[in-house]
Amino acid sequence: MDQNKLAVLFFATLRERAGTKQTQVELPSGATVRDLKDFLVIQYPGLDQAMRTCIVAVNRQYAKDEEILPVGAEIAIFPPVSGGSENPTEQKWPTIFAITDEALDVDALLAQITLPTTGAACLFTGMVRAFTHRGDPFETEYLEYEAYKPMAEAKMHQVADEIRLRWPAVEGIVIVQRIGHLLPGMPTILIACSAAHRDTGVFEAARYGIDRLKEIVPIWKKEVGPMGEVWVEGKYIPSPDE
Repeated sequence: MDQNKLAVLFFATLRERAGTKQTQVELPSGATVRDLKDFLVIQYPGLDQAMRTCIVAVNRQYAKDEEILPVGAEIAIFPPVSGGSENPTEQKWPTIFAITDEALDVDALLAQITLPTTGAACLFTGMVRAFTHRGDPFETEYLEYEAYKPMAEAKMHQVADEIRLRWPAVEGIVIVQRIGHLLPGMPTILIACSAAHRDTGVFEAARYGIDRLKEIVPIWKKEVGPMGEVWVEGKYIPSPDE
């Protein structure tokens, strides 16, 4: 039987449990996502529990267990992210999206979506908290952000497309996530929408942007403090058409 060579990438908790960032596997042609999961659990027993709730992306699209793996596919396996179309149509308005390890320059990013017609902009900036009151209060010394960059940027552009469908009056959109080692007080993400007037949906659009990013954009964070470290995972499982 012909064999299918696959590149498998692990992220966040799956990477730590597997003890590697990536591997190459060979499965029979016609093997499914479920077959790959079963194979990986045998190869990496530490994945057993996590594999039950993990998300799989095949060639940067979310996939179901019964999906047949294409020849030579790139497979990404990761937990629900903390917290369309892969080729969006061209827009006449500016759309800025990026994953970066550089500090976020809010003024410079806002300037890129400020047009002669712009009279309003709504910005959301997430920041690293030094103290968190989720459950038992705890202190955070720093966060480590990780992303599946090519898929994350594609999904950011998808979020921008969704915003424009819901709020056609929005002009410019910025979605930028910083990754790497971030200390308390540092901005981690910027979502910004501009429009001619404040009552055209920019408030709602920016809120939708951050909420949607937490659902479908593959980015994760690890909280590190005096009590140890923990990956923060969400509960939303994207469908294959997202």
